[in-house]
Amino acid sequence: MKPIQKDELYQNLSEFLKGKGIELKEGAYTKGIHAGCSLLADAINLSQTGFERAKTGLGKKVDQVRQVIHEKTAPKRSPNSRPAARGPSTNSKGAAKKSPAKKRAGKNKSR
Repeated sequence: MKPIQKDELYQNLSEFLKGKGIELKEGAYTKGIHAGCSLLADAINLSQTGFERAKTGLGKKVDQVRQVIHEKTAPKRSPNSRPAARGPSTNSKGAAKKSPAKKRAGKNKSR
């Protein structure tokens, strides 16, 4: 978001009121309105800056939480193990190994 200029709110308010039939002429009350608009613009700009900082900080913390969750839930590997190659596993004779789930499924069918 682009920051709001100090006079921008006062000018927009003045034009809005002019459209409603109320003209702001220079005087004591307009100086107060102008000061109030200036303070409001400063407050909006500061809060927007704070929101951006909070969003950035929160994003960093969420990334840290994701990393910790990933590290805690990742499968453990022994120091000497290599990542398993894709494809069917084979035993020492070169025949494909059956997974335990398939063995159990086969046994249940014969009962």
